[in-house]
Amino acid sequence: MAALPDVPVVVETAPNPSAVVIWLHGLGADGNDFVPIVPELGLPRTLPVRFVFPHAPMRPVTINGGYVMRAWYDIANTERGFAQNPGHIAESVEILHELIAREHERGVATSRIVVAGFSQGGAIALHGALRFAQPLAGVVALSAPTPYIEELLREAAPANAALPIFLAHGLYDQMVPFAYGERARAQLLAHHRSVEWHAYSMEHSVNLEEMRDIGRFLVKVLG
Repeated sequence: MAALPDVPVVVETAPNPSAVVIWLHGLGADGNDFVPIVPELGLPRTLPVRFVFPHAPMRPVTINGGYVMRAWYDIANTERGFAQNPGHIAESVEILHELIAREHERGVATSRIVVAGFSQGGAIALHGALRFAQPLAGVVALSAPTPYIEELLREAAPANAALPIFLAHGLYDQMVPFAYGERARAQLLAHHRSVEWHAYSMEHSVNLEEMRDIGRFLVKVLG
């Protein structure tokens, strides 16, 4: 099993949660980054959820001049677009799978667990969910520069062949261009994946409309 870099931040919407959302932050942030979104999702009181917000490992990041920061994987800019470190991606997928296993050990069925992430956290969420050997409830990938999708789909676990996917991107994203989201959507749909696609009038961020749409998705897959 992969060793977790640090103890995740945990928020429960009510006692005795019957479902879990594991939410991965973006480059340079940490597990506290998305804690404020929990009340914005508008989840009903009848759906008690445990939100787990892990911290990425500390590592040098090429796109930021080698500065050491929290990152699920190293990323660099090239003439062909982003170069995203496949070894680091595999390591972070292991971390995500360990987090899922821990929640299962705490008594939550994997079919009641959603994995979510923003930016490179969204890429790890998608890679980790589709590769997981037991059925999950869903995956949320926001503004993600998801690499190696064709390879991912070849290696995907049969248990999550029908996994509901919430995929979203900002139309004016200057950090991870909108084309990355469109390409991921097209590749997933070409392999007959269940994709709920959203485009929002925003840059590399999240907004209230997106949070409410995610809330509805969570109710649908966990309700």
